[in-house]
Amino acid sequence: MGGIGIDRRHFLGGIGAGLALSALPGRALAALDGAPAWPSVASFVPRFVSEHFVPGALVALGTGQDAPTYFADGTVALDSDAAVDANTLWRIYSMTKPVTGIATMMLVEDGAIGLDQNIADFLPGFAAPRVLTDPANSLDTRASNGPITIRHLLTHTAGLGYTIVTTGPLLAEYQRLGLEPGVIMHEDPEIVARRPSSLTEFADRLATLPIIADPGTRWSYSVSIDLLGRIIEIASGLAFDTFLAQRLFAPLGMTDTVFQVPADKQDRMTASYTLREGDVVQVDPARGSVYALPPRYPYGGAGLVSSARDYDRFLTMLLGEGALGDVRIMETETARLAMSDLLPSGVDKTGMYYESGFGAGGRVTIEPGAAGEGIGTFGWGGAAGTVAWVDRANNLRASGYVQNLPSEITPFRAGVLGSVYADLHG
Repeated sequence: MGGIGIDRRHFLGGIGAGLALSALPGRALAALDGAPAWPSVASFVPRFVSEHFVPGALVALGTGQDAPTYFADGTVALDSDAAVDANTLWRIYSMTKPVTGIATMMLVEDGAIGLDQNIADFLPGFAAPRVLTDPANSLDTRASNGPITIRHLLTHTAGLGYTIVTTGPLLAEYQRLGLEPGVIMHEDPEIVARRPSSLTEFADRLATLPIIADPGTRWSYSVSIDLLGRIIEIASGLAFDTFLAQRLFAPLGMTDTVFQVPADKQDRMTASYTLREGDVVQVDPARGSVYALPPRYPYGGAGLVSSARDYDRFLTMLLGEGALGDVRIMETETARLAMSDLLPSGVDKTGMYYESGFGAGGRVTIEPGAAGEGIGTFGWGGAAGTVAWVDRANNLRASGYVQNLPSEITPFRAGVLGSVYADLHG
């Protein structure tokens, strides 16, 4: 993962608001009673903020069901003096995927969904998927060798596309139909208007397009987790966001995990930034963020905003194999299944970001990681650099938060991983 270290004095000149160095608020370092146990993490977070263009960063760590320790430094935006803390709100983007994956597995446990069930049972438009014969050059198709199943959607092996990775004529079709489930910034209203206005419309449009490979044969990052949002609606009889709120967020006490940030919480929102020709550019503001507006529909693949406190509660439940304290979300067996390698046998992993297994919306480590992650570690990251995982072999849960786009523009994830395991195994 590449990274760019930039002195703060250098990048201030690229900010459109014309901030001067003297106007940059002082970085707020959290009081850390956990620092002696996690010295590498404690030093990594403030060092990262001082060496890169992000205004603030946070790492949350916990073992077992114990309360988390937070390592925070900096502010929510370059023009803000509000310190980053456990209740700061971050765009978690694809860290939404494991949430939707776990919601799906709850319905598998309920008997409302079968892991290897044909999705056409819920969405008849997918009854006869067509496969592209030459994805790079044409939209010519043939019949698929089998149906798309729930397992395929959970593991990105359904053959669906994604505008961030798909190429060729299929990309143009996804763009034409507005199949871009997620938002980064405020956009031209005409671009926004072309997108589906509901999960029903999203699923119906997606069903008209061919797939890039036979179901279950190739791993390819996709909109499949977003499509699960519609299946959850049909199987549960509840709107997708309502299902998450009632069955997952409320029982776990995740009070700040939302698809739209309400007015009374917008002062806790972060700003997001990118680099353009070496200059820092604000992508989305903290105040007036696009996440203050209602989404076209709830994006199950990349739509949530959350706090470190909230997401740690989700991770604590996963580490507890379905339970957070006395609150049980799913049976132990279901949680273990969700965090196991669910990939179909013989799947082509050529396009995977990591050589690993894949579970219910997240990566699964199938052999010990180079940094020291245990077998069965489960988690995923987000487009703005956030990352979260549970390592049951080491009784550990961890998450890290920044807001730089794309995630690869800084080495934050690698730094979190390296510092956490340096302390754990040191």
